[in-house]
Amino acid sequence: MTVVNIGQRIDGQYGELSPQEQRAADFILDHLSDLAVYNASELARLSGVSKATVSRLFRRLGFQDSAEVREHARALRSYGSPVGGPGASAGTPSRLAAHVEAEQENLRRMLVGVEDGRLDEASRLIASARHVLVIGMRNSYPLALHLREQLMQSRDRVTLGPVPGQSIGEDLAELGPRDAVVLFGFRRRAAGFAQLAQAIQRRGVPLVLIADSSARRHSDKATHWLECPIDSVSAFDSYAAAMSLVNLLATGAMGAHVRESRTRIAAITSAYEDLDELEVPW
Repeated sequence: MTVVNIGQRIDGQYGELSPQEQRAADFILDHLSDLAVYNASELARLSGVSKATVSRLFRRLGFQDSAEVREHARALRSYGSPVGGPGASAGTPSRLAAHVEAEQENLRRMLVGVEDGRLDEASRLIASARHVLVIGMRNSYPLALHLREQLMQSRDRVTLGPVPGQSIGEDLAELGPRDAVVLFGFRRRAAGFAQLAQAIQRRGVPLVLIADSSARRHSDKATHWLECPIDSVSAFDSYAAAMSLVNLLATGAMGAHVRESRTRIAAITSAYEDLDELEVPW
């Protein structure tokens, strides 16, 4: 699915706009994250142009009216497209306060969603599996990489897939009911995500699915579904709560087999020292 957002439409026609239309367009580009709540009158007042100018600009950009623009902005946010501009207000106290509030709300919602015991169950599954495959593509890749690195501190046979430039089939071929897959699926997922979840299910491999609400339709394929909000008041989705969930999941897996985890941590620390890999902290 390709979505040509209003910012791209403005960029494509900016040189053809009148000075007043450019003034309104500049305001829109700097406040895309707020566009879903403004009507034409408010945009005109805030950008210092007439309502007729705003209406004319919308028509130039392919919208019938401000209601359609607001719906377009809401759709972009739900789809995961970056919505926002380099506005000077990005670092002001009010913006920062709104950012903190949104981050805290994401964290709160994530924790409420896993307090029924599903997080502990997922951690125990990961700790006991023969082999753990962690999968993350696009925006989910950094989260998958971080979880893999944390799990490696307390257990062996944790791999990250797919290897850059490779397909995922090779990673799935050897997995079975004694193994586990942790699949990250945050929005703007790669094509084929549904087929991947189905393939894991068909092989009888226990699946931990970690994603935002847009992936609920895939949750029936998962042994454990961990939902994590990524809502943001800025241009981009926020993965702060998701990183916190990774921390909790890895910590839970470590705590499921404390003695084995401590033995492995000691061995890793010794290897660090032999290889002189880490900076001395004092």
